[in-house]
Amino acid sequence: MSFNPKKQLAGFLSEDIGKGDITSNLLPKKKITARIISREKAIVAGTKYAKEIFKLKGCTVVILKKDGSKINPNQTIMTISGNAGDILTCERTALNLLTRMSGIATQTNFLVQKIPKKTKLYATRKTAPGLRYFDKEAVEIGGGKKHRLRLDEMVMIKDNHIAIGESLLSLIQKAKKRYRKFEVEVENTEDAVLTAREGATIIMLDNFSPSQIKKTIKVLKENGLRRKVMLEASGGINSKNISKYGQTGVDIISVGSITNSVKGIDLSLEI
Repeated sequence: MSFNPKKQLAGFLSEDIGKGDITSNLLPKKKITARIISREKAIVAGTKYAKEIFKLKGCTVVILKKDGSKINPNQTIMTISGNAGDILTCERTALNLLTRMSGIATQTNFLVQKIPKKTKLYATRKTAPGLRYFDKEAVEIGGGKKHRLRLDEMVMIKDNHIAIGESLLSLIQKAKKRYRKFEVEVENTEDAVLTAREGATIIMLDNFSPSQIKKTIKVLKENGLRRKVMLEASGGINSKNISKYGQTGVDIISVGSITNSVKGIDLSLEI
């Protein structure tokens, strides 16, 4: 099933409006121009979606700061022209999405600056239900990678799959018969070696410390397996320790907090 962002945005607006914006309906029918400004430094993300939300009510939007732009306090991101009531009806829905996406992009960009360019920062599936498409796009705008958007995109064998399945090896062998690419989560060096030998595309080193990762990479190199697989560090990684993980030599660092614990950027609509 293909994702339709316009339909999703219409649903967001409808959720907020309910049977009608009874407060804005009290206002006189007059044309106004408003602007959305930032109250802090940030990487802006979600402008095209905010624009679509206002367009649902017939408003005209001019984007002044495109997605990925760096913004400072009191800078105007976009201007909106249209009926006063229509603009106010769309205000909160547009700001909520723009605030969240800009927060994700800003945090992602902050973390990307702390790791080597060859190491990629990945989002996870720890997103708000209904917002994954927008959350993941914000990560990409901030300089990260989306990774899997949905469960149907790539096999990822994790601890609970192993607990239910026959064994790690049997699950890998089943995956190999049906799919060219697959990822496996491991919790120790021995399983990393086994998984690499079995041809995994990506090995997720779950909750490994930087020293444990370095040890695992050394063992993989000694067995001639390092170049055959991509390594992902995951679990407990944040702004305080991500630099150390970036120095281990992993290909990927995945951080769930950029989407599940996002701090929204302070934005405001002014008439």
